[in-house]
Formats: sequence, C-alpha cells, structure tokens
Amino acid sequence: MANGEKPALSNRQASFSEAFKQFICDDWAPYSSELPVPLPGVVAAAAHRKKLSEKYPGERLIIPAGGLKPRSNDCDYAFRPHSAFTWLTGLGTDREPDAVLVMEPAAGGHKSTLYFHPRVPRSDEEFYGDSRYGEMWVGQRESLEEMAALAQLATASIDDLEPALQKMASQTPTRMLRETDPKLANKLDAWRGRGDKQDAELVVTLSELRLIKDDFEVEQLRQACRATAVGFEAVVRELPNAVGKKRGERWVEGVFGLHARHQGNAVGYDTIAAAGDHANTLHWIRNDGDLHPGDLLLMDAGVELDSLFTADVTRTMPVTGRFTDAQRKVYDAVRAAQQAGFEAAKPGALFSDVHQAAITVIAHKLAEWGVLPVSAEEALDPTDGGQYRRWMVHGTSHHLGLDVHDCAQALREDYRGPLKPGMVITVEPGIYFKSTDLMVPAELRGIGVRIEDDILITEDGCEILSDQLPRESADVEAWMAGLLSQA
Repeated sequence: MANGEKPALSNRQASFSEAFKQFICDDWAPYSSELPVPLPGVVAAAAHRKKLSEKYPGERLIIPAGGLKPRSNDCDYAFRPHSAFTWLTGLGTDREPDAVLVMEPAAGGHKSTLYFHPRVPRSDEEFYGDSRYGEMWVGQRESLEEMAALAQLATASIDDLEPALQKMASQTPTRMLRETDPKLANKLDAWRGRGDKQDAELVVTLSELRLIKDDFEVEQLRQACRATAVGFEAVVRELPNAVGKKRGERWVEGVFGLHARHQGNAVGYDTIAAAGDHANTLHWIRNDGDLHPGDLLLMDAGVELDSLFTADVTRTMPVTGRFTDAQRKVYDAVRAAQQAGFEAAKPGALFSDVHQAAITVIAHKLAEWGVLPVSAEEALDPTDGGQYRRWMVHGTSHHLGLDVHDCAQALREDYRGPLKPGMVITVEPGIYFKSTDLMVPAELRGIGVRIEDDILITEDGCEILSDQLPRESADVEAWMAGLLSQA
C-alpha cells in the first residue's frame, strides 16, 4: 500500500477502548532533539542526482523506493529499496518503504524532495495500532527533520505527494520509475494524459549512469568483498560440522548468512552451497544436500553492505581440504581460464573479450581431454560451433554494484561495449561435468568447478577487489588447512 494508505485493522487485533487510548499516551520520555549524522552515501548520492538532472533539464523525475511485498498473508518480505532509489538518496538497509524521491525542475537543475511517512505523535492511534508504521510494531521512525538530516534532502509527508504531483502533472514534463509503484504510475498517467513511453527511457538512463562507479561505490565494493571473505573463512572452519549433519549445504548457507547479517545488511543474493553433483546445477539454491568427504563444495555467495552494494564471489573447495587428481585437473583448467579473463579485462577491450579469452582456454582443455566431439577451433566458431557450451553454459562476466547483476537495463551496446575505467565486473568461468553425462570420462563425472572474482577496470588493466581469498589449487589447500586446524 503505497503513498500513505493504511491497512485495515487485522482480524487478529482487538479494538481499543477509550480508556486504553487515553492511558497509552501518558508518561513517555521525549524524543531526542539531537539530529542524526548524515548517512555515509549522501555525498555520492547528491553527485548521482546531479548526473541524472543533467540528462533531463526541465523535467520532473519521480523515483519511488517501492513498497512491502507479502510473503504469506499479512507477513511481508524484508524490505529492500529499489537500487536506483538508493543510488539517488543514499538510503540503504530497509529504508524507506513507500518513500518517493521527486526531482522538481528548478533554476540550475532540480530541487529534490523526499516524500515519506514520518513519525506520528504518540497520541496518534498509529503509534500503537498500525503494524505497518506504528512505533510499537516496527520501531521508532524518523521525523521529517531527522530524515532530512540523515539523507541531506528536503523532506515532506507522503500525504502531500499526490496533491503536489496532480497539481502540475499536465504542465511539467514528468518521468517516473514505474515498476516500483504501479498504482502511482497509473494515477500519473491519468493526470498527465499519456502513458509510459518516456518512462521506459528513464529506466535505461538510471542503469547506464551506474555503469561507471565513483570512489565511494568502489570502496563499498571493496568492503563488501572483505566482508565476504570473512564469511568464506567461517564456512571452511565449519565444514567438519557440515559434513557431520544432514543437509550440510544448509549449514554452509546458514553460517555464511549469519556473517552477512552481522557484517552487512544481508546476503546480496541467495547463496549457492552446492556439494558434489549439485555444483553442476548453475543456480542451485535449494541447498538441501549432504556434504561428504571427497566432495567438492561450490559456494557462490556475497555480503550486501548496509549501503546495499554487494560482492559476488565463488570458490570451489574440497570438503576435506585436499583435491583429488581429477578434481585438481578440472579446477586448474578453470583457474587458467579465469586468468585469461583477467588479462583480457582492460580499458578499450570489449566486454565480450573477457568471455572469449576464458572460453578459449576451456575449449582447448576439453579438446585435450577428448571430451569435445570437434576441435577447439570448430567449437569456438561463432556460427557453427558452441559445443563447449554443454560444459560451460553461462557467460563469464556481468556488471556488479548495487545489484548483483548490475545495470541490467542499460542499452546492449553500452553494457557489452568497451570496458572503461571505473566499471566493476565479475570474471567467473566454470566447467560442469554432470554425473549423468556419458560424453565425459567416468573419473570426471560429477565434478563441477567455478571460480569467481570481482574486478575493477583501471587505467591500465584491472584490480581484483576480491583478492582476499586464494585461487590457485595449492593455495586453496594451504588456506583450508590453516582454517580447518582451528575447527
């Protein structure tokens, strides 16, 4: 329910007597008069608003945070604002459901106002009776002044939003990020007398402006990678417990999730904790399998910070700390492919060059092992080849930032165009030999390996942001040995 609409009284909740309404208002300590310090991302957010303002002079821009989404009946999923809203306001964690940023055209650019649902007096029934906004239910909310201090933005009550938009909608060209608040979008269409053609362009622009990360964003991604490394280390120390319990994959998932919640906001995406043949299912998030000695564990996980920037890291680890000869053979091939991807990742190279470098190594390894039915060169032919994709289905890279698959609505020619300093992408080749694949030598069946790191494109190459974790097979074993000795 966006824009201040209140839910009806729950059937589970009794009505309040007049005596209670009088009593509940008495004897509360006053709210602090000290204003909060600004959030860490507000300076960067102001710069981001300036970039967006320059794209659309003279136009009103509406960017809602989005609202709560039911998980079951009257229980909602944890709230996460739309990434564009966070990018433009600096508000992360669970701030601020139903809020809307409005950038109003003004002399020299735009005047930005954050409309949200502020704290009400304790004499208001919302304080004790509203499970969506009430302080008794969801904790103390900010006042208009407190939110203005946090976000360094002008603020207004969400109740004032629709009258303000309706008043000028027909005279001022207006664009809106529609997907986050469809009800408001439909009302806006009626007020301005047109549909969403211009709105679609705004979605693209908001993605494209985030392709190049600024210093604040890069530092947030560095911190996310460091936090993620701590989570991986904790998982390795817990591997003996995971092996000893049923559904050990969920033990792995839970340990990492604990560290993600402790160090940041949450996991940046559903953790993949895939042991044995499960590693050959690319998006294995059921995580209901056991861990067995001799298995590999493919773990794809990332910590999302309070700023909502996330890491995205994969390591494939031998459960008991030592690779078998067959596992090492596959692992080292994937690692060589990743290194080729690193070396291809530099300014001016095409986004696809990273993938091409990695799959060239993989195709030649598959041919060397007698797995490919054709030569490596034939498999790499873009017109008639592709046979290697049976064992390496996915792309090698994607952009990374506030979203794990960041900037996904950018134009294809920009997303996949030349790499530029400030872009952050992943490099994540893999080889996946399903246990049921009869084209694969028996000793390799059931082995799945992916190695993934996050890199920043620099002026002369790339910086590996996730270099806290080892990549070479011997280094992985030494790293694990040290951690397992602490278990």
